[in-house]
Amino acid sequence: MAQADTLKFGPLDERTVHLCVDMQNLFAEGTPWHTPWLRRVLPIVTALAERHPERTIFTRFIPAKHPRELPGSWQRYYERWAELTLDRLDPKLLELVPELARLVPPAAVIDKQVYSPFVGTGLLGILRERGADSLVITGAETDVCVLAAVLSAVDHGFRVVLATDALCSSSDETHDALLTLYNNRFGQQIEAAKSDEILANWR
Repeated sequence: MAQADTLKFGPLDERTVHLCVDMQNLFAEGTPWHTPWLRRVLPIVTALAERHPERTIFTRFIPAKHPRELPGSWQRYYERWAELTLDRLDPKLLELVPELARLVPPAAVIDKQVYSPFVGTGLLGILRERGADSLVITGAETDVCVLAAVLSAVDHGFRVVLATDALCSSSDETHDALLTLYNNRFGQQIEAAKSDEILANWR
């Protein structure tokens, strides 16, 4: 069992929120955006969400309705992935995987149209209202939406604790590269720890 002082900046308390990024059927099932690791990390993500479901916020990535809905390079993006726009997508794919959906409520859900959950949503206001100063971040994908969430959280001054065994990606190489980056370049703002260590240090 991890000791109470193993997290670099001390234990987590009632000001900590679990931000779980995009654990949706869209990435769990056999779509062009399938993330093979998702099912492997799901039991760990679930255990973290079950610890404090009332302090858990799930994000969902909601694609554009059609390729021209969003500006700039997003149009090129959705021309490439036109089959995954809302005009053509099965709405059930947008839902959280069932293991996590059952925790809502008391867990909350935030929908976003871009990678960062802090852009175009009420997430920052919700966190401020709750008095949150720390985020435990889990979810998909390490090198895309999780990356955007982490850097936005750092910019807003939150302590970020990454659950390294509760993150998933379609690419082993870039997943590993991001964990190296977080450890080597963001050591004062980002802590990377295994889920059992986080749970042992979360009051």
